[in-house]
Amino acid sequence: MNRLPPSLIALSHRNYRLLWFGLLISMSGSLMRNAVILWHVSLLVPEDQQAIALGGVGLVRVIPILIFSFISGVIADAVNRHKLMLLTNLAMMAVSGLLAFITFNGWDSLWAVYALSAVSAAIGSFDGPARQSLFPALVPREHLSNAISLNSLMFQLASVAGPALGGVLIAAFGVAWAYVYDVTSFGVLITSLLLMRNVPQRTITERAEISLRAGWEGMKWVFSQPLIRSSMLLDFFATFFASAKALLPIFAQSVIVLPPALIAVASSFGMKPEALSYGLLSSADAAGAFITSIVMIPVIERIQQRGRVLFAAVFVFGLATIIFGLSANFWLSYACLALTGASDMVSTVIRNIIRQLTTPDGMRGRMTSVNMIFFLGGPQLGEMEAGAVAQAFGPVASVVSGGVGCMLATAWLAASTPSLLNYRKEQPALVAAD
Repeated sequence: MNRLPPSLIALSHRNYRLLWFGLLISMSGSLMRNAVILWHVSLLVPEDQQAIALGGVGLVRVIPILIFSFISGVIADAVNRHKLMLLTNLAMMAVSGLLAFITFNGWDSLWAVYALSAVSAAIGSFDGPARQSLFPALVPREHLSNAISLNSLMFQLASVAGPALGGVLIAAFGVAWAYVYDVTSFGVLITSLLLMRNVPQRTITERAEISLRAGWEGMKWVFSQPLIRSSMLLDFFATFFASAKALLPIFAQSVIVLPPALIAVASSFGMKPEALSYGLLSSADAAGAFITSIVMIPVIERIQQRGRVLFAAVFVFGLATIIFGLSANFWLSYACLALTGASDMVSTVIRNIIRQLTTPDGMRGRMTSVNMIFFLGGPQLGEMEAGAVAQAFGPVASVVSGGVGCMLATAWLAASTPSLLNYRKEQPALVAAD
C-alpha cells in the first residue's frame, strides 16, 4: 500500500482502509433501505394519500435526530468511538432484520414502517458522530483532506449501488429482500470494525464529560465559528427546500413517461418497469456525485476560491431541481438528478474540509452532532414539507417551488456571510465573525 498514488494515499493506513471498505458496503445497504422505505410506504397507502405519507417518513426520521443529536455528540467525545460504532451498527442491523421479518410475514403496515424508521434514525444519531470523529484519528493530518475526499467518493459509490440494486431487488423479488441485503451489509462493516487493531484513543483528560453542560459548550463553540455556522446553514436551506427525492415514487409512477427501452428491459426480466425506473432515478444523483468525486480528489487542492465554488455549486443544485420538477422525460429527469448530485458533491467536500480542519479533536463528536441537525434534519424536514406541498398543490409544484427556495436562500447567505463567500484555500479556518 506504500506505492499508492497521492489521490489514494489515505488508503495506505490499514485501519482507515478497513473502515472505508466496510462503510462502502454498509452504506450501500443503508441507502438502499432509505430508498426502499419510500417505495414501501407508497405501496401501503391509497394513491391519493401517497404524498403526505411519503412526507411522513421525513417527519418520523427527523424527530429522533432532533432529540438525540445534542447528547450523541457528547457521548462520542466521551467514550471509545470504535466500540460505540460496533454497538450502534449491531443495533441497526437488528432493526433492518425486523423490517425484513415483518415484511416477509405480511405484518408490515404504514405505522410499523414509520416506527422502525424512527428507531433506526435514533440509533444512527449516535453512530454518525462516532464515525465522523473516528476516521480523522486513523490518518495523519497531512492525509486528512485526501481521506475526506475518499469518504465522499465512498459515499457516492454506495449511493449509486444501493438504490439502483434496491430497484432491481424490489422489481424482481419484492421489498423484503432489499432489507435482507441491508442486514448483510451491516455484517460486513461489523467485521471490518472487529479487524481493526491499535485504534488510537484519546486520554481521559482529552475526553469530554457526559453532561448537558458539555453539550451546550459544543453548541456554543460551533455557533462561534462563522465558517462552520454559515456552511451548516447553507446545507440546511439547500436540502430543506430542494428535497425532490422524497417524491420520487410518485414521479416514477405517475409523472415521468418511461422510455420504451426501459419498459422492454424490465418486461424481459419479469420486473415491474416503475420499480426499476424508481431504482435508477434514486441512484441518479449519486451517479453524478460519483463522477464528480473522481474529479474532485486530484483537483481539490488546486481550488483556491473555495467559498465562491461552494455557493455556485448550491445555486446549480437548486436550478437542476427546478428543471427536474418541470420534466416528464425520463432521461432529462435522470440528467437533472445527476446534476444535483454533482453539485452537492462539490459542496459536501468543501464543507467537510472546512469543518474537519477547523475542529479540535476533543470537539469533533459535538460538532458532528450539531451538523447532523442541519445535514440530516434539513432533508428530513424537507421531505415533510415536500409531501405537504405536494398533497396540496401537486408534486410538480412542490419540487419547482423547492428549487426556487433553494436558489433564493443561497443568494441571501452569499450576501450575508462574506467570510464564507470569500473563503480561500490558504485562509485560516478560524476567522472573525461576520
